[in-house]
Amino acid sequence: MELIRLHDVTKTYSLGEVTVPVLKGVSLEVGRGDLVALMGASGSGKSTLMNILGCLDRPTSGEYWLDGQEISQASGDERALIRNRKIGFVFQSFNLLARMSALDNVIMPLAYTNAVLSNREARALGRAMLERVGLGERMGHQPSQLSGGQQQRVAIARALINSPQIVFADEPTGNLDSKTSKEILRMFQDLSEQDGITVVLVTHDPEVAHSARRVIRISDGLIAEGIYDDQVAKPDPAAA
Repeated sequence: MELIRLHDVTKTYSLGEVTVPVLKGVSLEVGRGDLVALMGASGSGKSTLMNILGCLDRPTSGEYWLDGQEISQASGDERALIRNRKIGFVFQSFNLLARMSALDNVIMPLAYTNAVLSNREARALGRAMLERVGLGERMGHQPSQLSGGQQQRVAIARALINSPQIVFADEPTGNLDSKTSKEILRMFQDLSEQDGITVVLVTHDPEVAHSARRVIRISDGLIAEGIYDDQVAKPDPAAA
């Protein structure tokens, strides 16, 4: 079943008297539990598309259905509520708060939800998330005391703290070495395969795209090509 459906979505920015079309009529579907790579070069429109899919922005025209709800013209407050309830984000730069521990970084999103959790319950949930990503011994460490891969694991734990239906990962391995990148991508595969979480990897890197079950290519604001399942070259498990 589909979780995301876009129909003829456009996005145009106004720069003074000049209008700049970025998305020019995008239609696509993403199923529940799918692992998708949204791939495109710089300037292709993939970041704008991710912002719309992640409810960080809204389209100029067209329809966006998320979990059965049409949200293309939702207000800023309505989109914030949807993000808090249904969406997690992982970024290339990790976006961790430098003076907070790994645990405090992970539980921070709970402060913006309607979840009625005591501080003790929130910290217990945060510890469970960090243990899940293999950082049970690093909960009290600040980001500066963690490697790049460990920081990205903290960011993944933070993205999962609200039990999202979908996780967007924007160039999630861009600051990592090849070995750590494979470990992080394996985590995203597990989230999709074992937990049924929809994962969208936003990338320009073919190696990252190859870890997905499906690749959606965007070029000049349009979907250029869709590759499904066995058409995607899979990485060699022995190399992981």
